[in-house]
Amino acid sequence: MTTPAQPSASPSILTVEDRRLLDACIAGTRGGWEAFVQRFAGLFAFVATRTARQRGISMTAGDRDDAVAEILLACLRNDAAVLRGFAGRSSLPTYLTVIARRVTVRRLLAGPPPAVSHAVETRSHAAGAVADGRDESSRLEDREHVESLLGTLERDEARLIRLHHLEQRSYGEISHLTGMPLGSIGPALSRAREKMRRAEQPTETG
Repeated sequence: MTTPAQPSASPSILTVEDRRLLDACIAGTRGGWEAFVQRFAGLFAFVATRTARQRGISMTAGDRDDAVAEILLACLRNDAAVLRGFAGRSSLPTYLTVIARRVTVRRLLAGPPPAVSHAVETRSHAAGAVADGRDESSRLEDREHVESLLGTLERDEARLIRLHHLEQRSYGEISHLTGMPLGSIGPALSRAREKMRRAEQPTETG
C-alpha cells in the first residue's frame, strides 16, 4: 500500500538573491553586510518615515538616518539573531519591514536623545542669528557647554557628532569624508551620544 504524500510546507517566498544575501550576512562573508545595507537601507528609511507620519510625527533627515542606523543595529544585535530568526514564511523585505516598524515605534516612544537634541539646538542658535548682548552671552555659554561635551569623546567620535548633528551631513557624506563603512556610522554615533548623555549627568558624591 502506497503511503500518500504528506502535504508539503508552504514554499518559501525567499528569492535566490535574498537567500544568498542573508547567508552572506549571517556567515560574515566579505561584502555581505555592505550589500545588505545597500539593498535595504532605502526600505528602512521609507518604513521609518511612514511609521512616524502615521503617528503625526515629522522626521528630519537626521532623525530618519538615525532610525535607519538603529534598525541596522537591531539586525546585527546578538549575533544577527533577527536575520537568523527568519523562517522564510514571507519575503525577506516583508519580514524586515515588520522589524523596522517595531524598532521605529520603540524609538518614537523613547523620544529624542536629550544631549544631542540640546547640542543641535544650542549650536544652531549660537551660529545662526544676531541677538542682543544678553542672548549672545547665553549662546556663548551654550556653545562652551556643547564643546565641553564633545571634549568627553574620543577624537573620531567628536568628529562624527560634529559632522552629523552640527553640520547636518548625511551618512553617505560622512562615509566619504571619514572612510567609515556606511553600516558602522549609526552604531558609532549611538555610542558617542550615550557618552554625551552620561557626561551631562551629575556625578554622585558619597
